[in-house]
Amino acid sequence: MRTVRRWSVVLALACFSSAPPLQANQLKVGISGSAPFVIEDGNTSSGISLDIWRRVAEDNNLSYTLIQQPSPQAGIEAVDKGRIDVLVGPISITSRRLAIPGIDFTQPYYLGKAGVLLPLNPPSILSRVGVFFGWAVMSSVLVLISVLLVVGSLIWMAERNHNSEQFPRAWLPGISSGMWFALVTLTTVGYGDKAPITRTGRGITGFWMVISLVAVSSLTASLASAFTLFLSGATETAISRPDQLNGRRIAVVEGTSGMELAQRGDMRIVAAPDLKGAIQFMTKKQADALIFDRPALRYHLKNNPDLALRLAPFTLAEETYGFVIKPNNPLRTPMDVSILRLQRRGHVEEIANRLLN
Repeated sequence: MRTVRRWSVVLALACFSSAPPLQANQLKVGISGSAPFVIEDGNTSSGISLDIWRRVAEDNNLSYTLIQQPSPQAGIEAVDKGRIDVLVGPISITSRRLAIPGIDFTQPYYLGKAGVLLPLNPPSILSRVGVFFGWAVMSSVLVLISVLLVVGSLIWMAERNHNSEQFPRAWLPGISSGMWFALVTLTTVGYGDKAPITRTGRGITGFWMVISLVAVSSLTASLASAFTLFLSGATETAISRPDQLNGRRIAVVEGTSGMELAQRGDMRIVAAPDLKGAIQFMTKKQADALIFDRPALRYHLKNNPDLALRLAPFTLAEETYGFVIKPNNPLRTPMDVSILRLQRRGHVEEIANRLLN
């Protein structure tokens, strides 16, 4: 009986000691994202994210198999459900994703920015001339006409009974004469064909002389702005600031941080399954702008120079990319150490520059 128990203990210890450690198990690694972070070339995969992951895996003697994921959001759900162990790609670390109880992120391995892609439309003659009919110029002209009407009417009412030769008593020719006098005074031409003779008329004229300085300055500023736009070929509808995206049709890729940024603003979202589909929305003029990772947009324009698209001169937000894992994963600390080591040695910057520049 003692012999049987002894052999049972020996067999149990042998089984326990033969169990492979966690790092020796083959990891199921999901990959998702766009170039230059994830580049699919036939049966081979490369890119910034994958090259960094391979360095981390090599540093920790990890065995793994790559599993393509349809989108970053689908990959995050796969980690949450336990279908994969790690998700590799340009996965932004956002507050919304950190709130998911079934996932966690490693140390950020890359600092990126959310960029905006805009159409590159050559200015036409109509678009150049159209700036003179924009709201800035037209509003100034309308205000000026309204002020001339008010001042001309006041001058006419003050002068019609004592100076009817220059300001007729009939309201239409009288007000017209008053507006002409106000315009001559505004431009400081001084024809001298009309002049007030009453104290009230002269008082109104003196007040208008002072006010006209402000009116001329406002009109000059509007015209200067219009001429600047005319000479540069730009239009008033061109997007040059982030707030000008509000109310526009914005193309985004489903399940990305760009979609979260568009949802926060007052933007009309046009969602596509991938970057290629989102760019098609732009080329077909079904979207006014595209929000996506700026490095990915740079890489795409670099490899597609014929596209009539350009990067906006501004960015929307800074983003940190990390690998997605399960909470309390024992590989978290070793992977963080490897990532920090790669960053301090300049290997991450070297990998990124090789693909971006």
